[in-house]
Amino acid sequence: MSILVVGSVAFDSLETPSGKREKILGGAATHFSLAASFFTDVRVIGVVGEDFLPEHEAVMTRRGIDTAGIEHAKGLSFHWTGSYLKDLNAADTLATDLNVFATFEPKIPASYLDSDYLFLANIDPVLQARVRKQMPKVKMVAGDTMNYWIAAHRENLLKVLAELDVLLINDGEARMLSGESNALRAAQMVMALGPKSLVVKHGEYGATAYFSTRSFGKLEQTHELEQRPFRAPGLPLSDVVDPTGAGDSFAGGFYGYIASQGVTTPEVVRKAMFYGSVMGSFAVERFGTERLQTLTRAEIDERFGQLREISHL
Repeated sequence: MSILVVGSVAFDSLETPSGKREKILGGAATHFSLAASFFTDVRVIGVVGEDFLPEHEAVMTRRGIDTAGIEHAKGLSFHWTGSYLKDLNAADTLATDLNVFATFEPKIPASYLDSDYLFLANIDPVLQARVRKQMPKVKMVAGDTMNYWIAAHRENLLKVLAELDVLLINDGEARMLSGESNALRAAQMVMALGPKSLVVKHGEYGATAYFSTRSFGKLEQTHELEQRPFRAPGLPLSDVVDPTGAGDSFAGGFYGYIASQGVTTPEVVRKAMFYGSVMGSFAVERFGTERLQTLTRAEIDERFGQLREISHL
C-alpha cells in the first residue's frame, strides 16, 4: 500500500541545550515520509529551492521514497529558525522564511493518482482541500494542522476536517479547536466538526486516540473498532536532543503501519499508536533527520517491544 504525503520539505536552524545547527534538513513531509518508509511505500509532494541539493534529496531516496512529486523552483527553500533553550516542549520561533513555499501549489503527478492513502501535512487548508479533491479514490485520509490555521483560517480548515478519517493534533491545538479544556469533551467536540477519529499527541507522554460512532476509513472490518479512547505511552528517554520532528515522525509511524496492514481493526490501530510513539522517540535523539537516517527496522521492533513491556501488566 502506498501513502501520498503533501507538505513542507524544508531547512531548520535551531538551538537546543544539546547544541546549535544551521540549515539542517527538516519539514513536516520530510520527517513523516522517513518515518513511514519503514512500513510502506511513500510518495512526496512539496516544493524546494535551489539550495536543496542532490545530497538532501538522497536522504529520502535512500529510504525508497518516491520524490518525483517534489518541485524544484527558483529561489530558496522554506527555512524555519527556532530555539528550545527555554523549554524542550515548546519552541520559540525566531524566524519563518517561506521563500518558495509561499507560492506552493501542489501538483499531483499522474503516477501518484493510484495512491492508497493520503496524508495532508501541516499546510494551508485551502491547499489541503485541493489535494483531497483530486484524490477521491483513496482508501483513507489523515491530516494535521496547527494553531495558526485554527485561529486565522478556521472556516477553510473546517472544510478539510469534514473530509478526514483521522486528524492528528496536539493537546493545545485540540483545546484551541474545540474551545474546551477537558480532554475528553475537547476530543468529542473536535470530532463533531468532521473527523471520524482523532489522535491527540501529548509530546513525551505519548498520544490518545478517540473514535466517533462513524466508520473509521473505508476498509473492511472498520465496524469492529471500539469506541472508547486508547492511550499509547511515550518512551522515557535520558537524552532529548531535538524535538522538532517528533510529531511528524509519530504521524509517519502511525499512518505508515496502518497502510502496511490494509485494514483498520482495533488491534491495528493500537499497534499503530505504539509505532507512532516509537518513531517519535527515535526522531528526538539527534538533530533534524539524523537519527531516522541511520535507523533500522530491527531497532524499531526492539523499541516497540520495550514500549509494550513497560505499559502492560
